[in-house]
Amino acid sequence: MKTESDNRSLRIAFMASDVPEAQAAKAELEKRYGSVPFDEADIIVALGGDGLMLRAMHETVSSGKAVFGMKRGSTVGFLLNDYSPDNLLERLEQAEVTEIHPLNMVAEDVSGKEHEALAFNEVSLFRETHQAAKLKISIDGRVRMEELICDGLIIATPVGSTAYNLSAHGPILPINSPLLVMTPISPFRPRRWRGAILPKEAFIRIDVQEVRKRPVAAVADNREYRNVKWVEVTQDETVSVKLMFDPGRTLAERVIAEQFFF
Repeated sequence: MKTESDNRSLRIAFMASDVPEAQAAKAELEKRYGSVPFDEADIIVALGGDGLMLRAMHETVSSGKAVFGMKRGSTVGFLLNDYSPDNLLERLEQAEVTEIHPLNMVAEDVSGKEHEALAFNEVSLFRETHQAAKLKISIDGRVRMEELICDGLIIATPVGSTAYNLSAHGPILPINSPLLVMTPISPFRPRRWRGAILPKEAFIRIDVQEVRKRPVAAVADNREYRNVKWVEVTQDETVSVKLMFDPGRTLAERVIAEQFFF
């Protein structure tokens, strides 16, 4: 069967979340535009919500493949374009590209095992039990806070500043700003500490105090490691992912618009 992508050099692979709307959209788009295996594609078209987009970003990091997301079966979809089955090739050709770099998290658990993971949105630490977490915060080798008692702590990129960080009352960062944001979750002591804005070059270390009594989990986007003793976070400029957006709906514009949405 001849498809609308015949005689075009653009190679597209489609991926979709498990929701029926996304699966139906994937089937329709593959029929209309054709598709190639993931590893042969120039562009990945992701259909679903922000969770699927994060998965696509992790699977394409530093591969050179760009990701064009379309919202399907999602209530938020901050990282996605509006869905339409029409004129996809033209949209891809006209799309504006934003390149973003992830955080790199290294954590050691109580058994002495180290874990490493990338995070495009945020690295988060959470208390695992009824006991509040007790954390010591160091920046660039200098202790900045001897004791933070809280439910958790978020370290977010500009992209992630509009996600969980915003829900925790952290500030939104412009998408191209050379900054990171650190936001406490329900701080008990110091009660009025609202977090910090840090340069992207900052070397961040969080040491968990009373680790057996107050166990803490570390999460990089959707990868979780429990019972950690310490966590180190840096922004990794050696890897990146390319996101594609319709003209006038770039990620930078969305971040600005989010600050005026009530």
